[in-house]
Amino acid sequence: MRRILVVALLALVTFPLVAQAQVANAQRPNVVLIITDDVGYGDFGSYGAPDLKTPNIDSLARDGVRLTDFYANGPTCSPTRTGLISGRYQQRYGLEQPLGAQAAKDFERGLPSSGRSLPQLLKNNGYATALVGKWHLGWKSEFSPGAHGFDYFFGFKSGFVDYYQHTAGADSPLKADLFENDRPVEVPGYMTDLITERSVRFIEQNARQPFFIDVAYNAAHWPYQRPDQPSTARDNARHLGPFDNPTSTRADYVAMLERADQGVGQILATLDRLGLRQDTIVIFTNDNGGEWLSRNDPFFHHKGTVWEGGIRVPAIVRWPGHIPPGKVSGQVGITMDLTASILAATGTSVPSDARLEGINLFPVLEGRVPDIERTLFWRVPGAQPQRAVRAGDWKLMYDGGRAMLFNVRTDLGERHDLMREQSEIARRLAPLVAAWQRDVDGETKP
Repeated sequence: MRRILVVALLALVTFPLVAQAQVANAQRPNVVLIITDDVGYGDFGSYGAPDLKTPNIDSLARDGVRLTDFYANGPTCSPTRTGLISGRYQQRYGLEQPLGAQAAKDFERGLPSSGRSLPQLLKNNGYATALVGKWHLGWKSEFSPGAHGFDYFFGFKSGFVDYYQHTAGADSPLKADLFENDRPVEVPGYMTDLITERSVRFIEQNARQPFFIDVAYNAAHWPYQRPDQPSTARDNARHLGPFDNPTSTRADYVAMLERADQGVGQILATLDRLGLRQDTIVIFTNDNGGEWLSRNDPFFHHKGTVWEGGIRVPAIVRWPGHIPPGKVSGQVGITMDLTASILAATGTSVPSDARLEGINLFPVLEGRVPDIERTLFWRVPGAQPQRAVRAGDWKLMYDGGRAMLFNVRTDLGERHDLMREQSEIARRLAPLVAAWQRDVDGETKP
């Protein structure tokens, strides 16, 4: 009887503590951020793809909200990932081209650690943090995922790797490029599958505490190596274009992307198996527009440009109990909005000197406030520079020396330049672009 009374008293004492812990965890949802690479806006079933199957990614749209007007921070890899990790325009860090484009010089560069990054702030809030997959924000240890607050990193640091050999291309200072934290490792397997396996393992190991994981698939970035044909993987991490003979095919690309979707399915099944579905925000997006094998419909052009096909990307958010299922939103958003949104949803304290430039999208996605009008900017430097601003439904863009004006809400393919008919709108937007450039260039960090 005494033992029963003791057990009962202990239960009365500990029950409030358990309840408090459950409430605390409920107030700090887990976050699974899934990013594919170089995939077109129209390459998913929920975005109209007719020739491939992505049932798991599409299930997120069925159970959450699908955004139609979401943008990448930049038209290439490193710029967008800088925007995500920092929560600010990548131009402020001098990272508006993919690292590796200047080879040896770029080995000395990367995103500097500020103590104000997305993973670091989440870590400060008691989250276990992980990046599994592609980094592409610097090779040196001071630029590594660990320096930015990721507790665990498994993946590669270059812009791309051979899916089977895990070797990098000529634009990388590394040959072998597979790391666990900052330690080079050799692990056999197809890169997409390794990313899935390590992501599942991290979730399983951290199921009892709040966690944030950035699942950064390299699919469907070239080299276009199918998951089912290792013996025919051609040209070891080289980009095969349409005029190479033999070249890659849309069927190769489809097989790669469908394998990533299968990986997403395994991650979602893990959340269900561990009872984490209700307490986990799942976000899916892409880092920029697609390459030549991608389907960027209904937009014009592709990766590397500020045309809609280079910067408008899919984005889907599932948060059971918060976001109504099956919703479609025309709210304009950008990658660095995900940073602000994740920090807000997790109740993470953000120091004022972090100076986030994105906004919290959750009040809109949950239906608590109407859509918010945005003004967003992009720029591509080089011999044929481009820059653009979207303000409301209007987009002013400069391609070389030519300025064009489009209503991108109604003219998705940017086929009707309205500069002649709506020149007063262009005159209103042009000073915004000039002021933004002065601002970001004045703060550029070498």
